[in-house]
Amino acid sequence: MDYFVLVIAAIFVNNIVLAQYLGNCPFIGTSKSSGVAIGMGLAVVFVATMAAAITWCVQKFLLAPYDLAYLQTIAFILVIAALVQFVEMFLKKAVPPLYKSLGIFLPLITTNCAVLGIAIICQRKEYGLVETVVFSLASGAGFLLALVVLAGIRERLDLARVPISLKGTPLALIMAGLMSLTFFAFKGMAS
Repeated sequence: MDYFVLVIAAIFVNNIVLAQYLGNCPFIGTSKSSGVAIGMGLAVVFVATMAAAITWCVQKFLLAPYDLAYLQTIAFILVIAALVQFVEMFLKKAVPPLYKSLGIFLPLITTNCAVLGIAIICQRKEYGLVETVVFSLASGAGFLLALVVLAGIRERLDLARVPISLKGTPLALIMAGLMSLTFFAFKGMAS
């Protein structure tokens, strides 16, 4: 498979948030400021990439050979939870302000359906290890891109005169919908 097409498809065409609608809770919740959005996006990129690579190995060398495919979701969630704990401990020690600003959304990466979805998509499409890493890295980058763009829009909208009924989350959802429409323009490029 051409890796360039795989990357473009994962970032733009099949964006995990804007085209597949996975991971909306942290997408809306952490997009209030660019700094927090970048921190959350990078955490998701790291966790998604590592989780997809490790879950590929778990699937290939443990679940498939021993006919334990029915445990796939549980095994994948355990891998993701362990990685999130690692990221949480690292951020708490290395970048305390980012750790505090991410708040509850950092441990929620464990249940972020985007991370689990990326790992399962790699298994369903039967990617090899290299393709899995490339796809998961690109999907995480697509999440980061969507998060940073929405954060930039929301920061600008905070300065605009907006009806009270649309302030905050309602307007963020409208902007996310418009962003999703713009990303659908890439649908004809690759799939």
